[in-house]
Amino acid sequence: MTLRLALLAASALALTACSTAPGPRDRYARLLTPTASPSKVIATELAFARAAREKGQWTAFAEYAADGALLFGQNGAIEAKPWLKQQQDPPQAVAWEPHRVWSSCDGSIAVTQGAFRDPDGKVGTFNTVWQRQRDGEYLYVFDFGIPQDAAPQAPDMIGSEVAACRRPVDVGEPDSAIPLRASRDGSLAWGFHTGVAGERRYVVWLAKETGWEQVVNVTLGAGTAE
Repeated sequence: MTLRLALLAASALALTACSTAPGPRDRYARLLTPTASPSKVIATELAFARAAREKGQWTAFAEYAADGALLFGQNGAIEAKPWLKQQQDPPQAVAWEPHRVWSSCDGSIAVTQGAFRDPDGKVGTFNTVWQRQRDGEYLYVFDFGIPQDAAPQAPDMIGSEVAACRRPVDVGEPDSAIPLRASRDGSLAWGFHTGVAGERRYVVWLAKETGWEQVVNVTLGAGTAE
């Protein structure tokens, strides 16, 4: 199913729900409907960082990886779990903290962004895509870091934003040249691309009341370290 078809399906479901008067069943249905939980995503990100410190860096990366999760390196995306099985934990793990989280309305997909510092003092920004599993817990499906000259400034509070929920997005799919992957409800889309020259891109789109907004846009030149 293409993203456009997924969005149309979500729109049809939303319109159907709005066409009938709410009753007792609707009230219970709303309680059972999956919803966004940015605080849980942040808690998972913090637990992930703590596990890296206490259990070992690559041990934690393997523990929090979903099946088929990808790591986005200089040579493009590689499957995380097979690669992680071949790694040994370094004596000291990289440290990181989330600065911001964006979530789909239904909470099926959330993305985080924050700062990292490795044991050698190198700093930068990390980006992670989280997917809610059947048991309600989050595991990452995509992750990469960007080294920078200066550490990203930590906000006073971790920022969070949830996609529009009250009505369907009626402006079509995001205007993106990069193939996108959507949340189950079609309210958040993300994608990545590796060019023929080795350049890399990563984008995140969030549904707003007025249409789609690109909330993350990362472009890395060929050979940029991670």
